[in-house]
Amino acid sequence: MLWIIFMLLLFISSMEMLTQNRWKKQVSTGLLENCTGCVLCSEDNGCITCHHRLFLLIWRDGIRQYGMCVHTCPPGYFGVRGLEVNRCTKCRSPSCESCFSRDFCMKCKDKFYLHKGQCFRQCPPGTTAQPSTRECQEMCEAGPWSEWSACTHKGQTCGCKWGVETRVREVTGAAREEGAACPALQETRKCRMRKHCPGGEHS
Repeated sequence: MLWIIFMLLLFISSMEMLTQNRWKKQVSTGLLENCTGCVLCSEDNGCITCHHRLFLLIWRDGIRQYGMCVHTCPPGYFGVRGLEVNRCTKCRSPSCESCFSRDFCMKCKDKFYLHKGQCFRQCPPGTTAQPSTRECQEMCEAGPWSEWSACTHKGQTCGCKWGVETRVREVTGAAREEGAACPALQETRKCRMRKHCPGGEHS
């Protein structure tokens, strides 16, 4: 009976030593860092499944792939929540820094401009580049200018040497998009008035 107890204690001690050695090996190879937040982890491939609030990010190094559990997906990826696993999915466009879905970009990398979910080096026709937001803004199409108005000063057409005249134009209906960058729709210029009003009256 004592022999059986001795063998059992020896077996338990051996298992503890084996577990400790494996733990030390994992720490030395940095595996524990790669397995942070993992439910299942592989020595060769890192995280396989994550806790339900985290996203599984998989990247490749040559022919091998590695998994890591992250709170938020890095630039170039977007998070997709699923019933079994939440994944970081790569944006389709390499010029996209942040995307809403695989094909809809929300922010482009440097030297690219965003327009309707896509990234462009040069903004499409009918748009203008906005360097501050790195977006392509829709341009209004303005109609023709009206004739210049009468030259007036404080509502009077005479009795003063100089006045101003104005002309206007309207935005065409097809280009009335919210946030569109419109050209000037009104212009004014200085004009010479009749200093003396008819009949000798002054304003």
